[in-house]
Amino acid sequence: MGSKNIKWLYLVILSLVWGSSFILIKKALIALTPLQVGSLRLIFAAIFLVLVGLKSLKQLNRKQWKLIIISAFIGSFFPVFLFAYAETEIDSAIASILNATTPLLTLIFGVFFFKAILTQNKTIGVIVGLLGTVGLILSGASINPDQDYLYSFLVIIAATFYAVNVNILKFYMQDISAVAITVGSFLVLSLPATIILYYTGFFETESLTSELQWSLISVGILGVLGTGLAMILFNKLVQISDPVFTTSVTYIIPIVALGWGILDGEVFGLWQLFSAAIILIGVFIVNRSKNLMHKKSR
Repeated sequence: MGSKNIKWLYLVILSLVWGSSFILIKKALIALTPLQVGSLRLIFAAIFLVLVGLKSLKQLNRKQWKLIIISAFIGSFFPVFLFAYAETEIDSAIASILNATTPLLTLIFGVFFFKAILTQNKTIGVIVGLLGTVGLILSGASINPDQDYLYSFLVIIAATFYAVNVNILKFYMQDISAVAITVGSFLVLSLPATIILYYTGFFETESLTSELQWSLISVGILGVLGTGLAMILFNKLVQISDPVFTTSVTYIIPIVALGWGILDGEVFGLWQLFSAAIILIGVFIVNRSKNLMHKKSR
């Protein structure tokens, strides 16, 4: 399979996995605190990744480890806690929608700090996608007026971390394997995550209620699939495509999350579905910019 088809396959898989992550966070928060959800998510991911990819760390040197540590905290550690806290006040689907600001932020940081090339189609694609996102946000606010949208800024901050991290991965970590980056990152984060989990009093829990069991199952799936496996695919996608295309996964994620939200009883309208279609158009335009460049070069 060519790199063009592979990157689209990765994009679809990541959209399905990460689109499902928001409902899993919501379910995990039923019996766990945001700090516990974030910590357990990192720990489960670390255990899974060490089991499947520990050998990949042998090839890393000191300079690469420094980059991995920076990437780990920016791209994984802070965002998992920010999303967990955000979903204590806003719907899971709304959190996923706000996360769609990542491509715009990636483009901004890439142009101003990483010397990325700005093309007309990429700009148009990002703007179109954001218009769809704004439509989703506004309609969500009108349908759910009781939600505290101040917590939405936590998602914007997390998206900012993602935007900075994806540029670091693309411009400074191309020579490191995606598996090594992911395994190294979560191995580093497992220690602070365990310390945080300890101070939340999690290990003092006396009874394992049915709600706690389901919350642990949710965060387990979230850690292994939504964090561990997904980050390997994401880091690989960064290496075989450009940052804006990679982060356009955040445009498709809300569509998956909306589906889960509807199944879970969250209320949505036709305007939100229309906005989701606009988001997909934005993804197409962002990717089309690269195809046009190839045609012109022939």
